[in-house]
Amino acid sequence: MAYTTIKKPSDYFNTLLYAGNSTAGRSITGVGFAPDFLWLKDRTTQGSAHFLSDTVRGDGKWLRTNGDFAENTDTNVITSLDSDGFTVGTDIYSNNTGDNYVAWNWLASNTTASNTDGSITSTVSANTTSGFSIVSFTATGSTATIGHGLGSAPKVVIIKDRDATGNWYTYHESIGNTKAIYLDLTNAESGASSNFWNNTSPTTDVFSIGSAFNANAQIAYCFAEKQGFSKFGSYVGNGNADGTFVYTGFKPKLVIVKEYGSTGNWIMKNDYIDNQNDHYLLSNETDREESGAVVAFDLLSNGFKLRGTAGDSNGSGNSILYMAFAEEPLVGDNPATAR
Repeated sequence: MAYTTIKKPSDYFNTLLYAGNSTAGRSITGVGFAPDFLWLKDRTTQGSAHFLSDTVRGDGKWLRTNGDFAENTDTNVITSLDSDGFTVGTDIYSNNTGDNYVAWNWLASNTTASNTDGSITSTVSANTTSGFSIVSFTATGSTATIGHGLGSAPKVVIIKDRDATGNWYTYHESIGNTKAIYLDLTNAESGASSNFWNNTSPTTDVFSIGSAFNANAQIAYCFAEKQGFSKFGSYVGNGNADGTFVYTGFKPKLVIVKEYGSTGNWIMKNDYIDNQNDHYLLSNETDREESGAVVAFDLLSNGFKLRGTAGDSNGSGNSILYMAFAEEPLVGDNPATAR
């Protein structure tokens, strides 16, 4: 077996926890790198949105996965992305006294480049080692190809219209290139249509879009699979507390799952609270962090095992997609330990 080239996943993806204090211009540090993509969520207060910011769109601009909202600009939520973290204002969604927050951080390239690989020129920040890129482009309302800069085919592409309301169109290899699923909704996978991906899978250079994308500015987050760092696939639930085991080849730090054959939430399971495998967030909702045995996961040294019976994550016979990012690789110089 070939060893992973990523010996320390936290150099490319890291989770940060902090407590709010309502201080203006507060610097949140400890990420370990300059994040290009920040996903921030209040864990304490019901009704708090998910806020996504990135260096390609620029400081103070954010999107929310819990709805089809257009891009907003408000530096009081997320002021900037910095050399070892980010700066927040006094907004209750990012820095309210008494509230606890989680911040997921990804590294791209800390710079941008013009990419002309596709029929539409894109602006890209890409990390070919970790298989993650941020891609900004303007759609035309017609079929097109867009360069992603990864040098390997992404298995997940998540796209949002920045200028207008619109769903978070998501390509996942397990669903295929004729359908889409929506990060902001509980809906099952869409019906087959070339309007999403022009019935064409991503290549090592480009991803394809159809007429579903309006002639507006768009942002795409692209993920190629990398051994010991990321894994994207699907599994079939068994409806049992001795649930399905999914092998990833690493100890997961973040797992996102979604039943795609019928309605269900996008469940986000995090490895930041030891011995509390029933805590979760929902990317499509503004709910605070909840707990419940029916959605319990065990995050193990080589994958994750379902311990709950919820249809969203382990319903008997249900087809469920997943996205997983590593805390520690199973092999290499910094291996995960069994637990």
